[in-house]
Amino acid sequence: MTDTDVIIVRRALVSVYDKTGLAELARGLHDHGVEIISTGSTAGVVRDAGFPVTEVAEVTGFPECLDGRVKTLHPMIHAGLLADRTKPSHLDELEELGVAPIDLVVSNLYPFQEAVSSGRPDHEIVEMIDIGGPTMLRAAAKNHAGVGIVVDPGDYQPLLDLLDRHGGLPAHARRVLATRAFGHVATYDAAIANWFRRDEDLPEELHVALARQGDALRYGENPHQGAALYVDAGAAPVGLGAARQLHGKELSYNNYVDTDAAWAMACDFQPPCVAVIKHTNPAGLAVADDLPTAHERALAGDPVSAFGGIVAANRPIDVTTARQIAKVFTEVVIAPGYDDEALEVLSAKKNLRILEAPVSPPLATRTLRTIDGGVLVQDGDVGTDDTDDWTVATEAQPDDAMLADLEFAWTVAKHVKSNAIVLVKDRAVVGVGAGQMSRVDSVRLAVEKSGDRHVGAVLASDAFFPFRDNIDVAAEAGVAAIVQPGGSMRDDEVVAAADEHDMPMVMTGRRHFRH
Repeated sequence: MTDTDVIIVRRALVSVYDKTGLAELARGLHDHGVEIISTGSTAGVVRDAGFPVTEVAEVTGFPECLDGRVKTLHPMIHAGLLADRTKPSHLDELEELGVAPIDLVVSNLYPFQEAVSSGRPDHEIVEMIDIGGPTMLRAAAKNHAGVGIVVDPGDYQPLLDLLDRHGGLPAHARRVLATRAFGHVATYDAAIANWFRRDEDLPEELHVALARQGDALRYGENPHQGAALYVDAGAAPVGLGAARQLHGKELSYNNYVDTDAAWAMACDFQPPCVAVIKHTNPAGLAVADDLPTAHERALAGDPVSAFGGIVAANRPIDVTTARQIAKVFTEVVIAPGYDDEALEVLSAKKNLRILEAPVSPPLATRTLRTIDGGVLVQDGDVGTDDTDDWTVATEAQPDDAMLADLEFAWTVAKHVKSNAIVLVKDRAVVGVGAGQMSRVDSVRLAVEKSGDRHVGAVLASDAFFPFRDNIDVAAEAGVAAIVQPGGSMRDDEVVAAADEHDMPMVMTGRRHFRH
């Protein structure tokens, strides 16, 4: 069958949960002389719109039953859908059985995901598992050589346009629609399977259904790599996937990666917070009583590296903050909102990408990473560590101000690439050592990046110190206190080094590697 092959639509089965655009569809089909077969509530809408409709029960000779669980599951329906129109034997058998072919199915499914999200009890959610709908969709899609299938109200008008232009449905269009139908059912079934496995930490099977958001990106990490953004196909957008772009060029793959890191950092703090990110690591991050001050202190963390970075704020951006941001070349700004004047200031930067997103705690409760031949799955490193579980390992005790900075530094370290070392003073990042092959090199790098601000700063390490040389380098730089997970074979040696330098050291008992 070629793309020029067109099937004439004489008979359509319409059974939809979502009634959006149904009356207009019925009018269009009626205008094309299509007989409409339908189920209960759908038939009622078509009839109320003033168009003739045949109830499925009239076709099957069998009433809907079991509270509507059984409607279309009948040979009079499915034989009409599945008959191969190229086989005379199938057509003869239809005639012998008194079954009329069905040329078009329009159906969408019970809103299972909405039922789950609403928190309804299990027995009500189970009733939202559609049986007849997916069966019809699969039958029509399998037999797309002779049957059209539409699952999305957004395709109603394009369907009618095809009937106007071609007098029927061309082969290429039927194949596209069949592909969408199979994808629709696959997404639906994935949501159901995952709901049944919701209490399993790492289930035997994990079903992932993703839908491309928008067009393909210009390229991936490098120009020779294709890329696109996909979001959960069965749920409302969340996190960066729910962001709305207010201004600027389209986001690149690298923009998305960096912005996701920036947004996660900013949303991990309760007070007004600004994160300035470069290559997923903080060039600066700070909290303060107001956003302009938080931005000033974040920018001071590493003003050179901030050039071409990403700025994320966990509060709506005011005009003062906007003017500060506008002074430094920035790729992306993301915040939960913008004052009108602030948006005007930022929009004056032609290429600046301005995003608006709802503030939420980190949402990645499960993360996926591809490897050659498979996918690694793990729980997300979300939530704030309980400081009540921390222990002071040294004779020297941190004061309240030190503890506040240590807690802040520890939260930041969670977002920095390993081996991660973070220097903090007055709840602002002053130095970062990230992604080094040895931890002591990360310590030296953090000190170097801090200028002279390392004196009196506190230090957070995302994992234990393997040797005391890390402590000696920090002490020589004037670091005031350290927080680390502990757990090294040489913890005693490391703690002894801190005691030699009269430096408080807190053990969290939990590490935060970020590879």
